[in-house]
Amino acid sequence: QVQLVESGGGLVQAGGSLRLSCVVSGNGFSINVMSWYRQAPGKQRELVAVISSAGSTNYADSVKGRFTISRNNARNTVYLQMNSLKVDDTAVYYCHALSRVNVNSWGQGTQVTVSS
Repeated sequence: QVQLVESGGGLVQAGGSLRLSCVVSGNGFSINVMSWYRQAPGKQRELVAVISSAGSTNYADSVKGRFTISRNNARNTVYLQMNSLKVDDTAVYYCHALSRVNVNSWGQGTQVTVSS
């Protein structure tokens, strides 16, 4: 029903910036909360940032002050602006959506690699 497609990952030097995008197709009008998760090799998947349909946001302590999540509901897109990137930010980043009837949807992920 709902499909999420991430883009914007790549290779960047420490201190640089990237902007990830997640486009929602299908039943996008039903989306309530959208999030970005990340998973580094050998580590647990962790929640990075959350945004509600009303625009309220929350962030993991490790990215506060550096990352910004936003959404454009008219374009069915959520963004993650990542500034001052660190090597420890290297991970596969996944877009996640929770519908208003509590159905979960995941993107396939986009690789972010930060070099020293």
